[in-house]
Amino acid sequence: MLHILGLAASTLLAPQSAESPAPAGDTEPCCVSAPLPQKGPLLMDRKSVGLRQLAKRVKESTAPFLGEGAVAILSKKMKELPPTANGYERFNVGAPLADALLNYGDIEGAIKLYETCRAFAASVRDKQTEIKIMRKLAVANIRLGERRNCVAHHNQDSCIFPLSKAAVHVERQGSEEAIVVLEQLLTATPDDLSALWLLNVAHMTLGSWPDGVPEKWRIPASAFAAEADLGRFHDIAPKLGLNSFARAGGSIMDDFDGDGRLDILTSSMSSDEPLRLFHHNPDGTFQDVAADVRLSGQLGGLQLFAQDVNNDGRLDVLVQRGAWMHQHGKMPNSLMIQQADGTFVDRTLEACIEIAAPSQVAAFADIDNDGDLDLFLGYEQALDGHTEDAPSRMFRNRGDGTFEDITELAGVRNDRFCKGAAFGDYDGDRLPDLYVSNLGGPNRLYRNQGSGVFVDVAEQLGVQHPIESFSCSWVDYNNDGWLDLWVSCYGGNGGRTAEVAAWYRDRNPGSDTMRLYENDRHGHFRDVTRLRGMARIAFPMGSNFGDIDNDGYPDLYLATGDPEFSSLWPNVLLHNTVAKDGGRSFEDVTASTGTGHLQKGHGVSFGDIDGDGDQDFFVQMGGAFKDDAFWSTLYENPGHGNHWLTLRLKGTQSNRFGIGARVRTRIEEPQGMRDVYAFVGTNSSFGGNSLQQEIGLGKATRIVELEIFWPKTGKTQMFRQVPLDSVISIEEDSKTFRLVEPSTSHP
Repeated sequence: MLHILGLAASTLLAPQSAESPAPAGDTEPCCVSAPLPQKGPLLMDRKSVGLRQLAKRVKESTAPFLGEGAVAILSKKMKELPPTANGYERFNVGAPLADALLNYGDIEGAIKLYETCRAFAASVRDKQTEIKIMRKLAVANIRLGERRNCVAHHNQDSCIFPLSKAAVHVERQGSEEAIVVLEQLLTATPDDLSALWLLNVAHMTLGSWPDGVPEKWRIPASAFAAEADLGRFHDIAPKLGLNSFARAGGSIMDDFDGDGRLDILTSSMSSDEPLRLFHHNPDGTFQDVAADVRLSGQLGGLQLFAQDVNNDGRLDVLVQRGAWMHQHGKMPNSLMIQQADGTFVDRTLEACIEIAAPSQVAAFADIDNDGDLDLFLGYEQALDGHTEDAPSRMFRNRGDGTFEDITELAGVRNDRFCKGAAFGDYDGDRLPDLYVSNLGGPNRLYRNQGSGVFVDVAEQLGVQHPIESFSCSWVDYNNDGWLDLWVSCYGGNGGRTAEVAAWYRDRNPGSDTMRLYENDRHGHFRDVTRLRGMARIAFPMGSNFGDIDNDGYPDLYLATGDPEFSSLWPNVLLHNTVAKDGGRSFEDVTASTGTGHLQKGHGVSFGDIDGDGDQDFFVQMGGAFKDDAFWSTLYENPGHGNHWLTLRLKGTQSNRFGIGARVRTRIEEPQGMRDVYAFVGTNSSFGGNSLQQEIGLGKATRIVELEIFWPKTGKTQMFRQVPLDSVISIEEDSKTFRLVEPSTSHP
């Protein structure tokens, strides 16, 4: 066999190092010693102009995902081929050119080239290469169907898995052509689970599933049945003005302007895509005000974070860039400080944290209990033969919004391919500890020793797995007042789409799974993944915890995907049922809730967006390549009749938003007393929930007591006679709470 596909790939990879965009900074933090200047246009212009120039260089390069230079390079090579060029020479240019065309939007052009390449491979009887091209041809046709239907004729049922009649494709060509190729593939390679999965999805798009799928390749409807019915969550983003169309990025749901209504901030990995800040209007609709508040000059960013870094009571924004792009990812981060008038000013350089290195990871906590927020930045060290030197960093807040690099003192360089990080005090010593998840290497649990020093105890405590990790979260899943640890898994030895197919068809958990580590309250953990129903396949890029039914137990939404166009798997909603007697503690309610979106998801944010007491959630959708952008979603909670409490904390000695505080709500229900816990600031590493505490209280008949523990001082506040179904504000050290009028909004 000639294996000409491997030769084709090498022609595309050859020019990449020469085409690498010039770095826009350094991997060492830049810093100035002068005081922070007053607000002025030059600071904003410096970063905005630099980002625009960088975006242009990246777009013209062959950088992974963002560079479009491969199309121009390969198109030129194709035109320059002499008339005497043989079929091998034409294939070696045509195959990678088809890949590039698909990635950047010329699907029809890609399909024509794939068909030509397939015909040549067949003519020289290279069956292995022909099969590889057939897979690409099938995926391109499926993508054509998505473009002409899910994108062009988008509705609230589009791509919600399993597909309903309202989601069936009007323009059928793409899926029909894909089915022909996929059946040929499965005839030639009966064990191709990726092709089997895509065949079932293609038939769904035409309304011919399951009966239209030959029985030997059919995944039955029972495989996707929900384990419980929690009511239908509908995507209401389009009617509220929130359906932005973008690639993978971050999301934050919080009140940026202090008017009592939750706003939404998003980013996109596209190097030329600006941040978007959707202001929540009194009538419940949203309006993008990024230009008005001077955020639209901030381009790109696969993830972003909101915290109050200077303790002025206003949320600031940090954007991390360059993830997945290896040597091309030397893109500077941005720290945008919110001013008194609601506008934002770039203070990255002045704050001493500007670093140009590939990252999508950051985490904030008061690591030394001095009342302000310190910062961990996670970077992507060398992986898969690349040579970038990008250690992770720890910065201590000086108290004025500027930072001191204490990485070496802290001992948290990590020196691995960091994909997630989260702070949480797992051992109850009032010092936040740091969990770091890595791709392709063991994870870290840095125990906070005090005085800015951390020690990695992950292996000692048995929490270093999975090796292929992604997002992570500290979460008190069982409401015992101690933080447990959840870590996602992103490894699939047999191919991710194949493992997804094997899960739904046979409930095969695959080569590895996510982990749930339960805190034993004595500084150790036990792996309860299988016991709690989490030994399953999902491959989330983004994830977050929220209480979807207000029962007081956190549930989990997994926004799945990877860069491949073939990765059409449903997002997953897992309902926490730990309160039930001895059963699984997480059950799959994806199908019944209508939240199993087939398109790729990234940032996930929970919050009570309409002020009715239950949590809705927003997902920034879209994949890595230009043609894999999609509409964002906002799932409205249908309500479940349970009680709730919304709590807004204001630190005085501690940081202003109470990050690190522990909340205990003791309630009386018909069956007796129980406690519901909340930990302020324990967001997932892939999405920003509202920092106000939205606490589900189940069937409570009354709140017996409300307790706030502040780790900086070690003091506890206690309140009684707190009304159910209310919004209250509590200031540190105050003996009373303030009742706040809920800001309800329904368009």
